[in-house]
Amino acid sequence: MPIYQRKSGVWYIDIRAPSGSRIRQSTGTQNKQEAQKLHDKLKHDLWQQEKLDQKPLRLWEEAALRWLHEKQEKKSIQSDIYRLRGLSMFKGIYLHNLTRDLVMHSIAKTMQGKANATKNRYLALVRAILNKAANEWLWIDKAPKITLYREPKRRIRWLTPAEAERLIAALPEYMADMATFSLATGLRQSNVINLRWQQLDLQRGVAWVDASESKSGRAIGIALNQTALNVIQKQMGKHKEYVFTHSKGRRLHSISSRIWRNALAAAGISDFRWHDLRHTWASWLVQKGVPLNVLQEMGGWESIEMVQRYAHLAPEHLHRHAALLDDLAFTQDTKDTNWAHENNPSAKEKSLNDCLDFEKSGGSGGVRTHDQGIMSPLL
Repeated sequence: MPIYQRKSGVWYIDIRAPSGSRIRQSTGTQNKQEAQKLHDKLKHDLWQQEKLDQKPLRLWEEAALRWLHEKQEKKSIQSDIYRLRGLSMFKGIYLHNLTRDLVMHSIAKTMQGKANATKNRYLALVRAILNKAANEWLWIDKAPKITLYREPKRRIRWLTPAEAERLIAALPEYMADMATFSLATGLRQSNVINLRWQQLDLQRGVAWVDASESKSGRAIGIALNQTALNVIQKQMGKHKEYVFTHSKGRRLHSISSRIWRNALAAAGISDFRWHDLRHTWASWLVQKGVPLNVLQEMGGWESIEMVQRYAHLAPEHLHRHAALLDDLAFTQDTKDTNWAHENNPSAKEKSLNDCLDFEKSGGSGGVRTHDQGIMSPLL
């Protein structure tokens, strides 16, 4: 039975390789003629591979399809599908002809004007597929060494409480609730959109994200503060399964980019993505004195290195080390000034206020914190 059809209508291959091993796999088609061609090609390739020690020639699209088949459970599979469509320039090219120069030149030309980070996402996908083809599928002898473009260091963009209030006021109610919940919990957009009632225990004031739905691949426990609980209370009765819905009670699948951009413009905020709500949440907590190891657990980050980016927001623990220089001779004038401050509390308070006046300090174009205290009702 070289090929056979299942109840689904899809044809399957059932053959024995020259070595005697049995191979059964789906052809992915309901067309018998196409299935037969795939069967014949597989049988021919197996014979060449085992008798002549020749690797069968494989096209880029074959590798792409196998990648998608094997990565069906990948959380970012939709992103892979989207990017593979953008790599159509490789269609019809055999894998062994995909050299480093060809890959780099093709992506540079196709994505001219795009940011290095964008190009790198495509390059990384091509590299991963070719590595699979070489190391696991044994379709090619060696994968080309594809290097990524240099990217600027990851920026942290966060809002002051006053900015957050303006943004929330500019959003429609259903999106405002989601933004407020994100600022109160630090959850990623996908986890907020897909949050189910079964993931909540309101009596204990906790929620959780399953390992299969978290970016780190580990389950995350979320302590719900009063702000988050208030938002959840508003959503009751809107949908039987999902917590957050569209304004008409329909399930949400994504955030409207158009509405988001309009709200940012109305609030006078620029260069701010939805994911930056998570950065804002983390930044506020660090400024409130939350230790980085605690923040790591709260945010579900895989390693402490991933939260080190927020360390500069709370440098208070460095004061005693910086003070070691106060006894050196060149600081005599500073000593006198400190003596004056110690004996003049009003002068000391004025100096401290000047240091905390971020409107008067910082480089132009920098992101300033206008309010060190987190006085917003959001948290």
